[in-house]
Amino acid sequence: MTKWMRISCAALLTAGLLVSLTGCGGSTPATTTPAKKKIVVGTEATYRPFEWKDEKGEITGFDVDLAREIGKELGVEVEIKNTPFDNLIAELQNQSIDMVASAMTITEKRKENIDFSQPYYDSVQAIIVKEGSPIKTLADLKDKNVGVQNGTTGMGVAEKLMGDRSTKIKRFETCPDALNTLRIDGLDAVIADKPVAQNYLVNNTDAKLLVLEDPTLEKEQFGLAIRKGDGELLKKINDALDKLEKSGKIKELNIKYFGSK
Repeated sequence: MTKWMRISCAALLTAGLLVSLTGCGGSTPATTTPAKKKIVVGTEATYRPFEWKDEKGEITGFDVDLAREIGKELGVEVEIKNTPFDNLIAELQNQSIDMVASAMTITEKRKENIDFSQPYYDSVQAIIVKEGSPIKTLADLKDKNVGVQNGTTGMGVAEKLMGDRSTKIKRFETCPDALNTLRIDGLDAVIADKPVAQNYLVNNTDAKLLVLEDPTLEKEQFGLAIRKGDGELLKKINDALDKLEKSGKIKELNIKYFGSK
């Protein structure tokens, strides 16, 4: 082999090496993020029958079972994290949780900060009073001491009626705290989701409370909340909800926890 041929071969080998390195480096396609093997679901476990702690201290309820069924459809483990209701959106935004399943009403205000799945439950607010109370309608609450759970749409109803700075609105960490205070005459009324109020009466037969409906209270829909812009997870959750609806699983959960639907 002549000197010229040796130089040519060396040059070709060098060029080939550069091409090889370029193929393995500079033009390498971006790696895809591995699919989640677990999703952390935030819930506020005092809102029976949607979520609460049973006698063993385990978190259970309609939302919890629904989240686990969605996990099965997605092929992921589901971890339930008990979180105060008014902290759930912040926990979602700072990535401490991946999804909220906590009887959260879909509202335009909340949609400014988070995304919602398609609705999975229809609800309505109710007024809870003691037996014999003169209160009959929402308008009757204007000058009364009204208990609400902090961060809920019930709180929003009270603030709209009485003003968000009204000292007559008493905000509680949990709905049972508000209802227990009503029982001992610490309040004139409570505004809360009707299914939760009804369940409270079922489990506290000596409470002597009444659940009132008012035609001015709008119907609400609950949705599962996720971080804004996480379209891939949102699609998977909605697809799972569709499958659970078609299979009859959601109806089964409704019968289990509400005795109907």
